[in-house]
Amino acid sequence: MYINASQFSGLLQKHFSLNGQLEMLNGYDEQNAVLTTNDGKKYICKVAAAAHDPYFLEAQVSILEHLADTEVAGFFQRSLKSAGGLNIVQEEIEGRTIYLRVMNYLEGDFLVDTTHHSPALLHSIGRGLARMDRALANFRHPAMHRHYEWDISHALEVRPMLPYIRDHEQRRVAGYFLLQFETEVQQVLGKLTKAYIHNDANDYNVLVRDGQFAGLIDFGDMVYAPLINNLAIACTYAMLGKDDPLEAAAEVVKGYHDTLPITEQEADLLYYLVAGRLCISVCKSAANRSNDSDNEHHFITEAPAWKLLLQLITINPLRAQDTFRKICGLEGLIEATEGYEEILERRRDHVGRNLSISYRKKLRIVKGALQYLYDDLGNTYVDCVNNVSHVGHCHPVVVKAMQHQIATLNTNTRYLNDHLVDYAEMLTATLPSRLKVCYFTNSGSEANDLAIRISRHFTRQKDVIVLDHAYHGTSTAAIEMSPYKFDGKGGFGRMPYIHKAMNPDGYRGPYRLSDPGAGEKYAADVERIIGMLQQEGKAPAAFICETLLGVGGQIPLPPGYLQAVYRAVRAVGGICIADEVQVGFGRVGEKFWGFELQDVEPDIVVLGKPIGNGHPLAAVVVTEALADAFNNGMEYFNTYGGNPVSMATGKAVLQVIRQEALQQHALDTGNYFLERLRNLAPLHPLIGDVRGHGLFIGVELVRNAETLEPAVPEIDGIVEAMRDRGYLVSTDGPLYNVLKIKPPMVFNKSNVDGFVSLLHEVMTDLGY
Repeated sequence: MYINASQFSGLLQKHFSLNGQLEMLNGYDEQNAVLTTNDGKKYICKVAAAAHDPYFLEAQVSILEHLADTEVAGFFQRSLKSAGGLNIVQEEIEGRTIYLRVMNYLEGDFLVDTTHHSPALLHSIGRGLARMDRALANFRHPAMHRHYEWDISHALEVRPMLPYIRDHEQRRVAGYFLLQFETEVQQVLGKLTKAYIHNDANDYNVLVRDGQFAGLIDFGDMVYAPLINNLAIACTYAMLGKDDPLEAAAEVVKGYHDTLPITEQEADLLYYLVAGRLCISVCKSAANRSNDSDNEHHFITEAPAWKLLLQLITINPLRAQDTFRKICGLEGLIEATEGYEEILERRRDHVGRNLSISYRKKLRIVKGALQYLYDDLGNTYVDCVNNVSHVGHCHPVVVKAMQHQIATLNTNTRYLNDHLVDYAEMLTATLPSRLKVCYFTNSGSEANDLAIRISRHFTRQKDVIVLDHAYHGTSTAAIEMSPYKFDGKGGFGRMPYIHKAMNPDGYRGPYRLSDPGAGEKYAADVERIIGMLQQEGKAPAAFICETLLGVGGQIPLPPGYLQAVYRAVRAVGGICIADEVQVGFGRVGEKFWGFELQDVEPDIVVLGKPIGNGHPLAAVVVTEALADAFNNGMEYFNTYGGNPVSMATGKAVLQVIRQEALQQHALDTGNYFLERLRNLAPLHPLIGDVRGHGLFIGVELVRNAETLEPAVPEIDGIVEAMRDRGYLVSTDGPLYNVLKIKPPMVFNKSNVDGFVSLLHEVMTDLGY
């Protein structure tokens, strides 16, 4: 507060001969009051501190004077001249310079206090704003050519404030939208029509009377900027608190366009400009909170702004662009389609025919946003299965790290580069101390191939023990280790040096999880294979298995299983390989790595999929003894493995997991997910088993709880229906009857609720 109420009243009497009752109001950076005189007249009185540019205060007076001579004069205040004929009075109070202005009072209710925002009201707001912008077409004032922090054009300048946002999800979403602003808006700002704009048609500045737009106050945010920004700001605040914010914005846009037409380009930018305005608002609120601000005006829209940002990310931007275009009578972007025959034909002509496509009704995905995917028809899908985009599609921290490095340098490992050793140190710091040497590759298949090569070289043995139904990749060696492939369609069968151990399935196998000895009983099958090899004068080079079984059916290993297996394998000199390609990096919640759930330490860990959040990166981490033995004179070189871009990307992924506490998030969200699914099971007999750890979850569907007959094709109908209603899930398991749920780690409890509610709805509709 610059002056107290008594000082305020004294100045009004001294300079404007005004007396009456003074009511102090909140303001963002000015001190405001309403004066009601003895004869009932009302005035708005404003005090600005010396930090305000008096030249800019004069510009505010000038714009009101300009509008007073236009058709929209009734929507705006007028300045009252002082006894000395001044619009702005300069005073010294206790050694401080202040500037005093007085304006007439506009009658009406603030939009924020108006409970019903009818389409007619929203349309009138757009129309009123457009009429003002049209009236200002010939207005000029140099003071408005300024760099202003609340100008949406400068939204990216709030990026340094992101760390002030304490909530991980909120910070991530704001960062995502700033990344999209940079990608979609920043490059075209210079091509947009500019004008002198109000720049703050928020719900505390817009006045409403009789269900219509009645005025706009506070020109303190004026700036010379893209004209479309003015409409974007009005849309932003019209969208607050709406169940269907896009519908509300569309009414404002139509009202504006009917009076002052916008272009297709401007319509396409509105979605991102609204997000940009919200990011400025929430980032500034967070920064002010960190500075212990006691000005409640700094936080007045913080909660609804966050709610809207979280709504926006669930809206496909193409849907918004199409909506805004069509309501303006412009050419739409979405056309109904009966299929994708053209692209399917091109794909058949030029892409390998054995690349499968998900879902009977094909999807053309055009954009990703954390746990959401957007298609070319304007639909949004909750991604419940893409464990590759581990920390979320287009996570801003990962994207920026990748962009920066690829703009700096990308080369091979024959040159010294800090990123390579930095990342190797970061990665091994998450593992047991004996696992300290890294080899970097481009895929999990390549990594598993290398792991077997290292094992065979060290042991001078060739035989490998795998689990039945396992999958370890697509290279020749990886397929040899994958019963899922070599026993499946087109497979060539098991090679004589590959040995299948029993799948330790505690639901469908011979030993159930209710048996406390199930782990050791399943491990006995590995011991049987070892004994058979010994009778032939051989020993296993390696035992390899996923630490939770993926293709095998989303199966957690029974307690004690790996302890018993590793003990038996090591007793005959074999190497124990943990395939963490689908499991690791905090997904299981309780631990960072799946093997830690079994309280074992492997000799080799294979990493892939989530390691680069979609970037082609994988790793093999081994003990020093294995690395020394493998260094036999033959160079190991990988053209792309360990390149600086991949290393910078991997570092960013690890940083995000740690900084956003995603392992704990996976534990909390996963436990909640499992609980919700288990509570659903009694309502649907088709649900035979719900299992998993963290956000690695399987739901096995069976027709009969006794015979465990797999519920196929029922599960296929469920998956397709879930897809049609906005949730992407897929099937897995040897019998293809397990719902595979491995979403990005940013999947939240609201997504869980939506998934479980929809699964219940779909199964009910289908009679299951």
